[in-house]
Amino acid sequence: MKAVICTKYGPPEVLQLNEIEKPTPKENEILVRVFASTVSAGVVIIRNGFKTNLRDKMSPLTRLFGKLIFGLKGPRKKVLGVEFAGEVEAVGNKVTRFKEGDHVFGSTTGLKFGAYAEYVCVPEEWRAGVVAIKTDNMTHEEAAAVPIGAITAYHYLKKKGNIKKGQKTLIYGASGSVGTFAIQLAKYYGAKVVGICSTKNIDLVKSLGADKVIDYTKDEFTKTEELYDFVFDAVGKASSSDIKKILTPNGTYVSVAKGLARERTEDLITLKNIIEEGKMKAVVDKTFPMEQIVDAHRYVDEGHKKGNVVIKIVD
Repeated sequence: MKAVICTKYGPPEVLQLNEIEKPTPKENEILVRVFASTVSAGVVIIRNGFKTNLRDKMSPLTRLFGKLIFGLKGPRKKVLGVEFAGEVEAVGNKVTRFKEGDHVFGSTTGLKFGAYAEYVCVPEEWRAGVVAIKTDNMTHEEAAAVPIGAITAYHYLKKKGNIKKGQKTLIYGASGSVGTFAIQLAKYYGAKVVGICSTKNIDLVKSLGADKVIDYTKDEFTKTEELYDFVFDAVGKASSSDIKKILTPNGTYVSVAKGLARERTEDLITLKNIIEEGKMKAVVDKTFPMEQIVDAHRYVDEGHKKGNVVIKIVD
């Protein structure tokens, strides 16, 4: 089968299209024919050898720790890619939730990766993979863009922050993958939402339901008399001291820079149901064929993407 392999850390050019052996599912796994994957932030960080994280905030010690886990000179798992959407081609004899022909989406959690290939094996249960049946009202490209960004937004807004109806909420980094889902989820739970983004993304952020948009290229959100009940930094770049200036006395502040969101199948199913209601959607900036994986990563490296960048693996 065709797959994108990464034998060493570095710029997008380290990614190469190659032929590798097609995997065989274990008794608790499903074999998915992958239609689409994404260029997620985590994959970019690993591909680049942990040189950047949340715009150059990764310490040398953290970089070393990352390489000790994922590989010193290059990724131990040569086929990167985490998010996927596709069709179940085969199931292990202990699989109960899925059958051949099901259209699914999810992510390969932990150290497994493997979604940059025509086929990937994913465990049925969440401990080593998160997967659910795809809804009919989203394409495979849109479905592939859901798991990481949406679960992260859901984790910080609802599970960690317990966002409530009527809260005045500020989303910092509103036009990114996590941010675009966060706006929609905050509105879904009844919050009054203010998004922060650049000039070119104002219309997008408004279209997702933001009640107000702040253009950070023209206005400093900290130099205001407005106070917020809930602030979510969806990119991990805001200063904690600045955020405290705009919080109400009992306000809540959460940031992606303060820990990782644990991926769970039940959370993905909750988000799938919200999508099925028509209350949330994935924002896809650009879609690249697998043969243009280098161009896709180069585009994301520029740091100007809106929402998600998708890789089309199989038509």
